[in-house]
Amino acid sequence: MNTNNISNIIDAFKKLDIELNQRQAEQFEIFYEFLVEKNKVMNLTAITEFEDVLNKHFLDSLMILRHIDMDKVGNVLDMGTGAGFPGIPLKIIFPEIPFTLADSLNKRILFLNEVIDKCGLEKIETIHTRAEELGRNKIYREKYDLVVSRAVANLSTLSEYCLPFVKKGGVFVSYKSASVEEEYEKARKAITLLGGQCEGPVMDRIPDTDLERSFLIIKKVKNTPGKYPRKAGLPGKEPLG
Repeated sequence: MNTNNISNIIDAFKKLDIELNQRQAEQFEIFYEFLVEKNKVMNLTAITEFEDVLNKHFLDSLMILRHIDMDKVGNVLDMGTGAGFPGIPLKIIFPEIPFTLADSLNKRILFLNEVIDKCGLEKIETIHTRAEELGRNKIYREKYDLVVSRAVANLSTLSEYCLPFVKKGGVFVSYKSASVEEEYEKARKAITLLGGQCEGPVMDRIPDTDLERSFLIIKKVKNTPGKYPRKAGLPGKEPLG
């Protein structure tokens, strides 16, 4: 284990006013080393240099903590988690909160299961599924306080994927690039139709970098109509709105 990396992780997280204990810092280092190792044989991320992963994956995943009070969150779903972002970093910081990580690619889920085992994470499940299928499962539908997604899809499509999982009074947070106003305007009708309410993009920047991030914080004010999400493929091909 690289002790310099661990020290740098602890220092970097202080930029977000996050005080990591030694075990948490080690978990982030384990995650980093395994991510880079597995990335040699499978396409997980184009970002592999330590400092880049630290800023663009770890800290970026946790920028949401500036805008969401996790003390009010009882469970979390990361939809389209990919290589585990933002779900794994959030889980390391909040070990007592139950997490669900879902992705449509099974090889990513197998990777995440190894990460969970190597990091000794508990109260976390992974699901190999499409959002359109899981969203109709009564075990998961409208059961989460917080749903997050850093997936690459337009906001209308992401809202149809994610809002069905949010319980009334809960929140869906979409991680977006800096310029998202036009995308948000196109998605407003879909957000309302699916039971959500959003006041517009929230802009932020990772401290001591020029890396910008936008968040769409969508509150669930009404139950999602039963016909959503539509069958697999439609939300992406024919976005609502």
